[in-house]
Amino acid sequence: MPELLAPLSRKVSDNGQASGYVTPAPVALDDPALYFNREMSWLEFNRRVLEEALDSSVPLLERLKFLAIFESNLDEFFMVRVGGLQQKVLAGIAVGSGADRMPPREQLERISKAVRQMQDDAYRCLREQLLPALDKEGILLRGLKDLSAEQRQSLTKYFRRDVFPVLTPLAIDVGHPFPHLLNKSLNLAVILQRPRSPENLFAVVQVPAVLPRFVPLAEKGQFFAPLESVIRLHLPDLFPGMNIVCSTVFRVTRNSEYEIDDDEVEDLLQTIEEEVRKRRRAFAVRLEIDAEAPPDVSNYLMKELELEPQDVYPVPDILDLTGLFQIHGLPGFPQLRDPQFVSQPVAEFSNAPNVFAAIRARDILVHHPYESFGPVVDLIETAATDEKVLAIKQTLYRTSSESAIVKALQRAADNGKQVTAVIELKARLDEERNIQWARELEKAGVHVVFGFIGLKTHCKVALVVRREDEGIRRYVHLATGNYNQLTARVYTDLGLFTCNPDFCEDASALFNYLTGYCELPQWKKLVVAPSSLQSFMLEKIQQETANQQAGKTGRIIAKINGLLEPAIVQALYRASQAGVRIELICRGICALRPGLQGVSDHIRVTSIVDRFLEHSRVFYFHNAGEPQVYIGSADWMDRNLSRRVEVVFPIETPELKQRLIAEVLALSLADNAKARELLPDGSYRRVAKESGQPVLRSQERFLEIAQQNAQRRLLETTPQAPPILTPKPVKTKGSRKRTAKS
Repeated sequence: MPELLAPLSRKVSDNGQASGYVTPAPVALDDPALYFNREMSWLEFNRRVLEEALDSSVPLLERLKFLAIFESNLDEFFMVRVGGLQQKVLAGIAVGSGADRMPPREQLERISKAVRQMQDDAYRCLREQLLPALDKEGILLRGLKDLSAEQRQSLTKYFRRDVFPVLTPLAIDVGHPFPHLLNKSLNLAVILQRPRSPENLFAVVQVPAVLPRFVPLAEKGQFFAPLESVIRLHLPDLFPGMNIVCSTVFRVTRNSEYEIDDDEVEDLLQTIEEEVRKRRRAFAVRLEIDAEAPPDVSNYLMKELELEPQDVYPVPDILDLTGLFQIHGLPGFPQLRDPQFVSQPVAEFSNAPNVFAAIRARDILVHHPYESFGPVVDLIETAATDEKVLAIKQTLYRTSSESAIVKALQRAADNGKQVTAVIELKARLDEERNIQWARELEKAGVHVVFGFIGLKTHCKVALVVRREDEGIRRYVHLATGNYNQLTARVYTDLGLFTCNPDFCEDASALFNYLTGYCELPQWKKLVVAPSSLQSFMLEKIQQETANQQAGKTGRIIAKINGLLEPAIVQALYRASQAGVRIELICRGICALRPGLQGVSDHIRVTSIVDRFLEHSRVFYFHNAGEPQVYIGSADWMDRNLSRRVEVVFPIETPELKQRLIAEVLALSLADNAKARELLPDGSYRRVAKESGQPVLRSQERFLEIAQQNAQRRLLETTPQAPPILTPKPVKTKGSRKRTAKS
């Protein structure tokens, strides 16, 4: 097991200062030069996702998956972040709002340059590596130029049977204005002419998203053609009697960010529904178009969509790489994928009479996806039918479309229990699903609450109230991740089950705070944003700073998804200046600039991008040798600390705390396979493996540990059968010795 408190990779002297370190003149910690820009830092994260697609050591279909994730990430980035920057430029805002103060116009220019470079790398990888490698494995993606006569005939049958009835060709002229094109939809721009007329006419055909993106070319074998290619091949069927001059594939991304005026809201559910409807018709922020498109077509689309040249992205191959998820999902080809894994059962639950007995016996920490999400679902499903359960209360931020937990809440209400669901309607890009769940839960008799208008409810808490022989007992689940069975298989998260009275009283107070009118409670265990979390974290960082200055050891480790809040960054800078050793495992955005002499030379930042999305948040403070460890739903982002209801909580059971320190944090810090280190210039490099050091891939190791723990705990709690003894040889008259088989 790696040693958690091993020295940093750079040489550090006994007094905590870097060797040869000379204290420079004091610097202003709010200097913009000390901060990375949020948008550029996020693009660096997506570059790390792309690197997994470029990495030849990653299985082929997994590389394809990472390419699709890279594109999906870019879509959301343009929808949420770029649109806001464009609005700032139009409003004449000259200075950025982040600590780096980069002007919005400069941000857009740098975004455009960085995205084009990454896009070039992505498509070069697709053309030169992935498609040829797929060919060799019998998975062939074919464009129009590569189709045989037999394949074209097969596609014609498919087109006329399945595609043609769905299509709607849209003419654009004086009587037919330019149509509203759906966000992220693929479209064909068609130039055509009437017979014996040189006048060019313009039309648009939307590629239907309800059909598979890649069309099989034959019944046997994995041969596919993009759906847009199938439509282009049959444009004469859509425009009979017309001459097709050319056709071009393009895709539009629209702004999806919205703001709600708290003073104007009368019905939050209705307001969010209206905003979602408006978003479908929001202004365009990006145009992706076939690189071979005629300039007239590109200019016409740019004019109609009111875009600037820097918003247009020529694409040299298949548009919309998110379609590659379909190819990744093909059955078979185990040799082209990561090894299959099964989330391990949690022995504390497996060996208990029921979920309540397991939690009464001890606090239980579960590490997903390595350990099963089943106990979380089981807690709510069991509570829904248990006669002794009186009430269930739960927060829901993002959940799956077929959610067993939501259905269990409905059953619980049907069974006459008091059920409360705090649903966050403003969960970005999940608003429609959450609105649907809210309506269905209300119909079942669940008390549905939407939290606070000005704050997102992002905490992950479930509370079950049960009448037992000893009286009323409460059971609580607190977590770092959402109540979503699908993402629980691909996100790394932590969850705590407890019936500790202090935690339970806090959970009850939290729900009363979310659903009713009350002053802020005096929390016993929970640390809650926006009221106290930022001040709490600053206090903990300052505590380590003071300990270091007093001659004690100062040490901070945080595993987070993002770091942006200037107050936290400045506190970490001051801790580093005092000599506190700080290691941050920060998956995504990081505004802090490490390795600056006299400011952050005791801070190391790494990021792990691997098979599972790193999502758990863990905070370690050395506390003069009495470590304090917290987990929760919040990152060190301004939104988490100031604009959301978040919950962070201590892990106090010694063995659970030790597991977080010696396993979760230690292995994450020791990763030298998928970890990358942030450099002072904002770029990342892979963590170098030292000479003689074995390769350690933390996620692989967590899988192994989960398997070992499941087997060990099962043996510890399962009664052992008596050993089978081998009888001694028995002599019989006139025969050889015979030995009974054991």
